[in-house]
Amino acid sequence: MNVTYIGHATLLIEIGQATILTDPNFDPKLGRVLPRVSPPGIALEELPKLDAILLTHAHADHLSFESLERLPSDVPLFAPPVIARWLRRLGFAAANDLPAGGVTRIRDVEVHAAAATHKGNRYGFDRWRSDANMYLLDAGETAFFAGDTALTPDTHGLVERQLWTHGRELDLALLPIGYAPWWKPGFRKGHLTHDDALALFERLRARVLVPYHWGTFRHVTATAHDAIRRLRERLASHHLSAGVAIIEPGETLHLEPATQPP
Repeated sequence: MNVTYIGHATLLIEIGQATILTDPNFDPKLGRVLPRVSPPGIALEELPKLDAILLTHAHADHLSFESLERLPSDVPLFAPPVIARWLRRLGFAAANDLPAGGVTRIRDVEVHAAAATHKGNRYGFDRWRSDANMYLLDAGETAFFAGDTALTPDTHGLVERQLWTHGRELDLALLPIGYAPWWKPGFRKGHLTHDDALALFERLRARVLVPYHWGTFRHVTATAHDAIRRLRERLASHHLSAGVAIIEPGETLHLEPATQPP
């Protein structure tokens, strides 16, 4: 399995026979206001042939209409149903519903969806559009992509239901990290801090953690590197530090299959 960090929540995942892109955002600015501080790790025009695109929710940093318009229109898009219906109305005919609890197949990869703890509506008034997904990719080797979510008692539930109950373990956890100042206490109701991501990594029992959501856009309440700086500092003394792979935009992690017990 190969995972390339393109930026923010945009990752290129090559798993089994499938090449999958998550939450594509190649925009030079977020919301036309907040500047991008590093170019996409792979230019949109240089992407390999895609088998599917996974969309988690409607926030502008995860759902860029401009990026979707520049991608091949025949690549299947999978999203929470309310988002997929919106996309189809806007002319994205390849958008498919993938509800929480649902499953689809992309070549030899089963993709399972679960609800994230995150209010994903794009605008203040469209609360009916707040659904947000997390995804588990399973082609024998496995990857969990969290989108945006808070740490809750059931955040690991999808992995528990689909893997642990069958005597299997998760290979790769792709988790967002964020930072908010002390005066923004509501941040953790819908996001992971660097400490939350490490706690979820341990709870998921994954072999490797790749953090994302950093090094891409300058935000109003945080720089693009606040969260990753704090994660690096925490890893200096964390008992799971050997399993954390921080890859810069444009870098690829190659993960060999787990060694099977005799």
